[in-house]
Amino acid sequence: MKYVSTRGRAPVLDFGDVLLAGLAEDGGLYVPERWPALDPSVWAEPRPYVEVATDVMLPFVEGSLSRGELAAMAAEAYATFEHPDVCPVSELGDLHLLELYWGPTLAFKDVALQMVGRLFDHELRRRGERATIVVATSGDTGSAAIEACVGRDTLDIVVLHPAGRVSDVQRRQMTTVDAPNVHNVAIEGTFDDCQDLVKAMFADTAFRDRVRLAAMNSINWARVMAQVVYYVTTVARLGRCGFTVPSGNFGNIFAAWVAARMGVPVGQLVIGSNRNDILTRWVATGSLVAEEVVPTLSPAMDIQISSNHERLLFELGGRDGAATAELLARFRRLGSVEAPRTDRFDAAAVDDDETLATIRAVYEETGRLVDPHTAVGVAAARRCRRGGDPMVCVATAHPAKFPDAVERATGVHPALPERLADLMEREERYTVLGNDLRAVQAHVERCIAG
Repeated sequence: MKYVSTRGRAPVLDFGDVLLAGLAEDGGLYVPERWPALDPSVWAEPRPYVEVATDVMLPFVEGSLSRGELAAMAAEAYATFEHPDVCPVSELGDLHLLELYWGPTLAFKDVALQMVGRLFDHELRRRGERATIVVATSGDTGSAAIEACVGRDTLDIVVLHPAGRVSDVQRRQMTTVDAPNVHNVAIEGTFDDCQDLVKAMFADTAFRDRVRLAAMNSINWARVMAQVVYYVTTVARLGRCGFTVPSGNFGNIFAAWVAARMGVPVGQLVIGSNRNDILTRWVATGSLVAEEVVPTLSPAMDIQISSNHERLLFELGGRDGAATAELLARFRRLGSVEAPRTDRFDAAAVDDDETLATIRAVYEETGRLVDPHTAVGVAAARRCRRGGDPMVCVATAHPAKFPDAVERATGVHPALPERLADLMEREERYTVLGNDLRAVQAHVERCIAG
């Protein structure tokens, strides 16, 4: 399997090189040169998660990893999850819930990053190299990436989070990790500012080479590849079904689109947005219009520039890299652009009042607590659902990651699992920096030198 950039001017690479590169040299994102078709036997009936994961991911690593190597890494990665099904499906009244929060940091990012950490370690050891992971996070990616990297002697990791814009639990899951290869930075700005800093560091070729930069953000194709798996296991349990995905950076719902592109019988796809609703407006009008980021109760979705949307725009534009590059350059310059769209998606924007009302309603109807991001998905599903297929809401985080919002809605304070019970008493370690590329680059170099 070879990979091409969405902007058409970067070298064609194999999986190992794409894994370590993250962002393409031309600023684009890597996608497979062709979309493989899955054999229908892969989703014909429920099977162990590791087996399905191996079958789904194998075509994407063809020529870089053997089935045995991939299966061994998957078995090790998913042994870290507390539920035997890894990503179980449960009933939620007239809907279903795909529970993606059973991993080490209680969020869906674990599903991909526990795999990606092992893929990195394997590839770097094979090459006899070391890399520096720099990650921008809106809340959950940071802790999941740290958990995937902590203690690995092939990796240093520096995580940028927007100061004051992640929950206390999310921040502490990052900043209380005491390991010499883990470094946290609070950026005085938004998540989009953090993401722009990471992209700028990758665009600085001399810096990128000097610190051997690599990425675990959802710009890395391996993240999307690993997320495809749980859509396949869900279809194996329920048959053809739709999915509603609370969406910020678009990688999670793009993975559902990839599953459908591989032949899996995925039905309706619904994007759930909060007040930062650029994707919902794109679905309705075909216009991409960036606005100011508004802080909400679902901070992981407080995003106006959804990186993975570029992968879909590349597909919708006939895989024309030059046209994709021109479209995105115009969007960056003007803040608005008419973009290709598709009727494959429905979408709804859910404000904080409706988010709280949904958390409350779910608790009153079912006795279950859901976090604000999952509540956005539930509200969007109920508003947009059509047809007779089962509708699955993707539950992206454990309610205890956002206890204040859950308690405000229900009067119930969700407890952290016992292994994290003392999280709020642990010592924090992080550096506060302004939204200044040179200052952040200098800090990264000090971290790896230390």
